[in-house]
Amino acid sequence: MEFKTLRDLYLSSIKSYGSKAAMSMVGGEQLSYSDFAIRVESVVEIMTSAGINSGDKVALLSSNMPNWNVCYFASVISGIVIVPILPDFSGEETDKIIIHSEAKALFVSDKLFSKLSKDVVEGLNLVVRTKNLGIIHQSVENEGSLREPTPDDLAVIIYTSGTTSSPKGVMLSHRNLCSQMTMIYGLYVLNEQDVLLSLLPLSHTYECSVGMIYPFMRGVSMVYLDKVPTPSTLIPALKAVRPTFILSVPLIIEKLYRNQILNKFNRNRFKQAIYNFPPARKLIHKIAGKKLKEVFGGNLRFFGVGGAKLDLATELFLKESDFPYAIGYGLTETAPLIAGAIPGNTKIGSTGPVLNGVDLRLENINIETGEGEIVVKSPSAMVGYYKNPDATKDVFTADGWFRTKDLGFVDAEGNLFIKGRLNNMIVGPSGENIYPEEIESVLNSHLLITDAIVTQQKGKLVALIHFNSDELDKRYQGIKDGLGYRMEEIKADILHYVNTRVGKFSRITNVVEQKDQFEKTPTHKIKRFLYTKNNTKKK
Repeated sequence: MEFKTLRDLYLSSIKSYGSKAAMSMVGGEQLSYSDFAIRVESVVEIMTSAGINSGDKVALLSSNMPNWNVCYFASVISGIVIVPILPDFSGEETDKIIIHSEAKALFVSDKLFSKLSKDVVEGLNLVVRTKNLGIIHQSVENEGSLREPTPDDLAVIIYTSGTTSSPKGVMLSHRNLCSQMTMIYGLYVLNEQDVLLSLLPLSHTYECSVGMIYPFMRGVSMVYLDKVPTPSTLIPALKAVRPTFILSVPLIIEKLYRNQILNKFNRNRFKQAIYNFPPARKLIHKIAGKKLKEVFGGNLRFFGVGGAKLDLATELFLKESDFPYAIGYGLTETAPLIAGAIPGNTKIGSTGPVLNGVDLRLENINIETGEGEIVVKSPSAMVGYYKNPDATKDVFTADGWFRTKDLGFVDAEGNLFIKGRLNNMIVGPSGENIYPEEIESVLNSHLLITDAIVTQQKGKLVALIHFNSDELDKRYQGIKDGLGYRMEEIKADILHYVNTRVGKFSRITNVVEQKDQFEKTPTHKIKRFLYTKNNTKKK
């Protein structure tokens, strides 16, 4: 199933699935694909009445809702470039993105509108409220000119939330996104009977491509939450929607595993001993997995995990419990998927093989480990960074391959394993490569730890830890006044915990408490550069 532009994809779905349910809020009004098309046409008219032309940019700053999709498709089918903005960007960052992208219009949800400065709003041709598609502000009343997009036309600019630098605008063409749909279709087939419950921001490439455009292409019914997916809001939604398809980040499923499974077997030594006995653990996982599937509504057949490295202990639980999890790897710059494994075909620690249509090679390979930088040639690799030719040149090889700046290796079966970011790698005293992400994954599996960063200080590996205050209270209830004294004991326990689970060169020498929460990007990744400025890194 191949399309050359998102307009072709859109028209095909509207024609094929007209009366079928397209999308809704949980418990709210349901739009059919035909209803959706009517709204899209009305938004196209609103934009052209404000002098918006094909090739112009329009920003989209909104929480998830059917009208997010309406505004997205109204733009891309008209040859207009959409600029989705992550809701978690600060007001200042949002202003800068709107100005840098040269957006002439903005679609915005009520809560996020207050982030914007008055000058930025007044400088736009048009501001539209996503909740009801009403016009908030219009300063231009000229008729715009539209044309059908071509495959090489720009479709979207997505500003990344970098952990080491300022946001960069990733330019994706219609060809990039349509080729990604072909690759996803080759990996896993959705059908008209599938129901998606959307948990992640649509402005994130992962959710937009895999969880919106692809399901739209396949006639899937998409359902959105109007609140943050906490247990109190998510569990009733799962019961009501009974989804077959969900996309998630590791944090969601890791929390479920730690709090609902692991936590129950770490309260006393007897239970811990039972859980650590492999045959007993597998049986426990089978029973827990069956219950978890029931919590998810009983119909789940695809639970996709992407966006960050999945904790190995959590993945072992998912594997042994027969939970229908899938794993994927990619970047915003590749629209996003590069590799993936579907339920029943996963391998612990791996992201699966590269997708059909993607070529992958490793550069600067370590002869001893077989690890090297992952470099890919893919039809979904970005056009470049908007108005940033130097950054664009830096991520493409002389022969046009995209540098992921991730380190990894490929096993004999073709499965890709990600070791960590090239820029994060620490060179040990004997020249060995140390990947802090692997150590952090072990640290984050400890019940008392919320987040961790591993850094090098004076040639030694040190773990910066933000503790889980709720777990500390439970474990040391009644001795809060003496917790300072017990902290050395807690740190010693953490040292033992991590150092017995990592290789010799990856052992940490000290644990330092991080009192405040780590500063994070809008995609909830720690801004590593704020805490690892003195690291010794491979140049």
